[in-house]
Amino acid sequence: MKRSNILIVLAVAVVAGIGYLLFGRSGAEGIPDGIAFGNGRVEAVQVDISTKISGRVQEISAQEGDLVQPGQTVALIDTSQLQAQLLRAKADIASAESQVAAAEAAIAQAKAQLILAEQELQRSKALVERGHTSQEVYDNRTSQRDVARATLRAAEATLVSRQRSVDAANAIAQEIQTQIDDCNLKAPTIGRVLYRLAEPGEVLSAGGKVMTIVNLADVYMEIFLPSGQAHKVSVGSEARLKFDIIDHALPGKVSFVSPESQFTPKQVETVSEREKLMFRVKIRVPRELIEKHIDKVKTGVRGVGYVRLDGDPTPQWPAFLQKLPPSAAAAAKAN
Repeated sequence: MKRSNILIVLAVAVVAGIGYLLFGRSGAEGIPDGIAFGNGRVEAVQVDISTKISGRVQEISAQEGDLVQPGQTVALIDTSQLQAQLLRAKADIASAESQVAAAEAAIAQAKAQLILAEQELQRSKALVERGHTSQEVYDNRTSQRDVARATLRAAEATLVSRQRSVDAANAIAQEIQTQIDDCNLKAPTIGRVLYRLAEPGEVLSAGGKVMTIVNLADVYMEIFLPSGQAHKVSVGSEARLKFDIIDHALPGKVSFVSPESQFTPKQVETVSEREKLMFRVKIRVPRELIEKHIDKVKTGVRGVGYVRLDGDPTPQWPAFLQKLPPSAAAAAKAN
C-alpha cells in the first residue's frame, strides 16, 4: 500500500513537472520563440557642465531636479577681468587701423613722387637728346625715379604689415570674446539636473564642474543575452520595454550590440549564471516619446527588455507587449 502511494506521488510530481515545462513557462511568460528578453533598468548618460576657464561663479540659475533645455543658460562665470581685456584689445585694433590709414597715405605720397620723378626723367631725356642739358642731370633724374619706385614698394610693404597687425588685434579680441562667451554655461542637451556642484561666489579652476545633468535625449535599457541569442540581434531590431509600474509596454530599437562577450551583471547571484558569458544589448527609447512624456521619465526604474531575433518567420509580439499607449504606438510606427 505504501509502495503504491509512493508511485502515485511520483507520477503526480512528474506530470506536474511536465505541465510546468510545457505550460508554466510558455503560458505564464507568453514569450514565443524568436523573442529574447532580459532584466534591466532605465538609464541615461550623465553630462557634466564645467567651466572652460578659471573664474568666480557669478550665478547659477538651475536647481537640482530642474528640467533644462538645449542652449539654456544654467550658470554664469564672472567676466569683469575679461571685459577689461576686451576693451584694451579693441583699443589696439583702433590703433592698428590708424596705422593702416597712415600707410595708405604714405603710398599715395610715394605714387605722386614716382609720377613726378618719371615726368622729370622724360623731360631730361628729351633735353639731353637735343643737347640742352648735361648727362649728369639725366642721371640724377634716373636716380630720383628709382628712389621713388623703392619708396613706393616700401610703403606698400608697410601697408601689408599694418593690415596684418589689424588681423592680429582682431584675433586677440575674438579670443577674449570667445572666453567671455564660454563663461555663459549652457545645457548641451535636454536633461534634468542631477547634482548642483558649485555655488555663487566659489572660484573654480579650468574644468571645474558646476552641475551634472541626466541626458534625457538618449534614454535606454541594457540587457544581457547569451551568445545563442545575441548573434541573432542586429542594430535596429525592434524591441519592447515592460515595467511593473505601468500597464503598457513601450517601443524601442536596438542601438548597440556588444562585439565582445562579458560576464552577466552583478544582479545575478547564482554562481552558475555568473560563469556564463553574455553579450550586452542596448535598447533605445524613441526620442519623440521621451519628449512627449518628459516630466514622467525617471532613470533607475527596473523592468524587462524584449528583442525580436533575426529569422524567418518574424514572431508576433505577445498580447501584453502589443498594448501600447497612443503616443507610444505612433512612435513605434514612426520608427
